[in-house]
This record gives sequence, structure tokens and C-alpha cells, in this order.
Amino acid sequence: MNNGGIFATNFYKVLFKDMKKTIIICASLLLGAAFQEATAGGILTNTNQSVNFLRNPARDAAIGLDGVYSNPAGVAFMPEGFHLALNWQYAHQTRTIESANPVFALGRKNNGQSTKIFEGVADAPFIPSLQAAWNKGDWSWQLNFSVPGGGGKCEFADGLGSFESVVGSIAHQLAGLDQLATALGQQAPGVTGYDMDGYMQGRQYYFGFQLGAAYKITPDLAVYGGLRLLYGTATYKAKISNIQVKTAAGYVNFGSFMQNATAMVDGGMSYVAEQLARVNSGIAQYEAAGAPVPTELTAAKSQLEASGATLQGTSDNLNALQKYSQGVNLLCNQTGVGLAPVVGIDYRFGAFNVAAKYEFKTQMRMKNESTVNEASEIPAVNKFRDGEKVDEDSPAQLAVGAQWTVSDGIRLNLGYHHFFDKDVNWYNNTQKLLGGGTNEYLGGAEWDVNDRLTVSGGLQLTRYQLTDEYMNDMSFVVNSSSFGFGFAYKVSDKVTLNAAYFQTNYEHYDRITSKEPLVSDSFTRSNRVLGVGCQVDF
Repeated sequence: MNNGGIFATNFYKVLFKDMKKTIIICASLLLGAAFQEATAGGILTNTNQSVNFLRNPARDAAIGLDGVYSNPAGVAFMPEGFHLALNWQYAHQTRTIESANPVFALGRKNNGQSTKIFEGVADAPFIPSLQAAWNKGDWSWQLNFSVPGGGGKCEFADGLGSFESVVGSIAHQLAGLDQLATALGQQAPGVTGYDMDGYMQGRQYYFGFQLGAAYKITPDLAVYGGLRLLYGTATYKAKISNIQVKTAAGYVNFGSFMQNATAMVDGGMSYVAEQLARVNSGIAQYEAAGAPVPTELTAAKSQLEASGATLQGTSDNLNALQKYSQGVNLLCNQTGVGLAPVVGIDYRFGAFNVAAKYEFKTQMRMKNESTVNEASEIPAVNKFRDGEKVDEDSPAQLAVGAQWTVSDGIRLNLGYHHFFDKDVNWYNNTQKLLGGGTNEYLGGAEWDVNDRLTVSGGLQLTRYQLTDEYMNDMSFVVNSSSFGFGFAYKVSDKVTLNAAYFQTNYEHYDRITSKEPLVSDSFTRSNRVLGVGCQVDF
């Protein structure tokens, strides 16, 4: 029995240290990094601000009302008068993570498989934007309303691999209880698996309001200056519930199992205390008789005292974990405001037009309203502590483009975007984990079929500088190629309708955390957007 008491101290010291770490990881991953529902653009930036973009994403040097966002200086070359465009987009996206972990094979719903697919579905049924400009003389006064960040809700109905892997690890560790129970003369629980329900939902919108003015310095050169206000709102919901442990007697509620484990530890502590009292009594008898105390007794005393202290620590850990024994249910709402300048330039010469735009970094501090009130007990979830202000900057962006009017009615477009992702401040300095900023390469063409109908199409390549350390299943991006096409139709001289389809094809990003045993993730996404719009020129 003494061996059993010693085994109890060592086993529980490791088991519940790891279990406490596991629960902390679970809680932190429940909310994770900022949810991003971008359909085109950088890590935290949407560039699809109009239906014109959907049908030809290379709009950085195009002259049109959508230039209020993509080429604001070029809007100065539009005809005099008031111009207004309303855009509606519907986006459907999936996020798929194929995760491999040997502990998944212990899961009740996994059919003994160590590989599992977790899929999130993101729908953004209404992504609005508005562009307006009043051109008079050499001046162009402009307004843009859009959703330059976020724009939807993503739901993982079965949770994420990071949720399940830590719960599976608990079940794996609990298998060692058989040896402990046998040593203490109790029935072995026979832990061989687990069951759980996971859920994750994230919703994020960054509403952008941009005011500015463009001025024609010469008939072919215009400049722009403006300010963009960002208002961010986000909600993160997550749950780990119905955690069960598979034992020889069937599936048992994790909370009940914790109570039994506590009783077992308490029994071990009582046994150690009883044995220590006997050893101390024996030592006292030798000391009263003035005889040397046998080394066996002093060694036993030291061993029992160490076992008792460790078991007491295990008991304290169990008590601290009781509040998590029924799973985790967290909710966090975030809001924040940021302001940044925007500048641009456009120059025409012959059949060519070139333009550039620079959006400065927007410093954002998202304030939390959260159910996390005692963050000191869970350090990893400090990001979501109630009242905390979280760094969530929107990176600066440089966009340059060129347009070539090949002949009357045919235009070719090129564009390049760079997002300065490494120069922002994100929570816990996650921007430092990136290899560099995001780069995008764009091309497209437009054809005026006749005086009323214009058709167009284009391509976009997005390349991130990702690292294994940056990637996680809560919020991830992968390299992609996109294409869009559509048309504009002039119903009258003052009213133009736009319609377009845009699709992004994503690559896979494979990350191997461990080779023996194999722990890995493969990340990918899908994205499709439909858009319609109406432009009115007065």
C-alpha cells in the first residue's frame, strides 16, 4: 500500500498539472484571435467594396465611382455632377481543417479514427457599401461607406480540433488511473475514451466611413486626401459541454468522475496520514528508549511526508478545477473605434492612366464586455477579460495600378497591393510571427460591347507570408487565387445596373506539430460572392 501511496503522489502531480494546463488552453482557444471574414484582401482588410471590383478586381487605376475606395484621386476625372452608387453582396464561405491526433481515436463519435475534419460555415447575407461623389470644377468631394474588415459570421457546429485534442488528452492521461486504483485496492475505472460537444461562433464587422476630396492640379493630374473612421464590433461564443469519460462501466460525466478522483485522492491522503502516524509513533518509542532510530523508519517518514504534501497539492488542484468540470461556456463582445488618413494620386498620359493610394495604419483598441471576470486564474484568456482593451490594428496598405485603353471600348488593368502586416500591434504581438506583409497581384479587362452594355473580368493572386507559429484553427488565412466577372448595363443615361460573381480558390497550408506521434493540421477555405449594384448620376 505504501507503494500505491507513492504512485498516487507522482501520478496525480503530473496528471492534474497537465489537466489544469489543458483546461486553460481550452478556455483560451474558445475565443482565440480575431475572427476574420474577408472575401478579398489582406489578413484584416476587405478590398471587395463594390460590385465593380467583383467583376474586375484590378480597379486601382480605373476611372469610376467605385474609385471613391480604390482610386479616389481618379474620381476627379468623372463628369461634373452628383454620383451615387449602392452595392449589395452575398458571400458564402467555408473553413476546413483536417486535423490528425492520436487522441481522436479515443473519441466516441470518431469511429476509432485519428484524423478528423472540422468545418466552419460562414454566411454574410448582406454586405453593403455606398459610394458618393460631387464633382464641381477641379474638385471632387467624396463619401464612402463600406465594411473593410470582417463582414460575417462563422460557425463551427462541432467545435475545433484544438478543443477536442485537449479533452482527448485528458482521457488519455486518465488511463493511468487503473494502476493507481489497483495499488489502493480499489476497482480500476478502465478509462479508454471520451465524449464531448464543442461549438464555436465568431461574428465581426468593421464599418468604414471615409470622407475626402480630390483636386485636379492639371487636366491630367489629380491628388486626394481623406480620413477613414473604423468602427469595429465583434462577438465570440464558444462552448465545451457534455464532457464524458468512457470507463469499464460505460460513459461517465466528467464532473462525477472528478468527484470519484477526489475521493480516491482523499483516501490516499488518509492512508498516508495513518501510516505517518504509525511511523512517528515508532520513532518516538526509539527516542524515548535512547536507542538509535532505524534508517528504515526515518526514510519512510521522509517519503510519507513528501507523499502527503504532494497529495495535498493534488487535492487543491482538484478543488480549483471543479468550476470547469462541467465544461466551459464563454461569451465576449468587443467594440472599438479607429481613425486614419488616406492619400492618393492619379496621372493620365495618352492611352494610359496610373494611380496610387496609401491607407495609413488604423490604430484599434477593442474593448471587451465578457463573461471572463477572473482572468488571473486563467492567464491565457486575459485577452477577453471584461473591460480589457485589446490591440487590433488595421495595417497600412499601398495600392498601385495602371490602365491601358487599347482602343475605344477596350481597357486592360493591372494592380498591386501590399499590406504592412508586420508594422501593426496585435494582441500578444502575433504580427511578429508572420514572415512579412501580404502581397496581391491583380489583372483584368473591360469591354464596352455597345453604348449600354459593358462586360468585364479579372484575376487576383493573394500571397501571405505565413509561418507554422502564426497559424491556428481559430483564425487562419491561406494563399489564394480569385477570379470575377460580370456586367454593367445602362438602363438610362442616369441609371446603371451592375451584377457580378466572384470566387476564390484557396491553397492548402499543412502544418506538422509532431511526427511521432503524428499531430498535424491542413488548412483551407472556399469562398463565393454574388453582388448587384445600382449607380445614379445626376
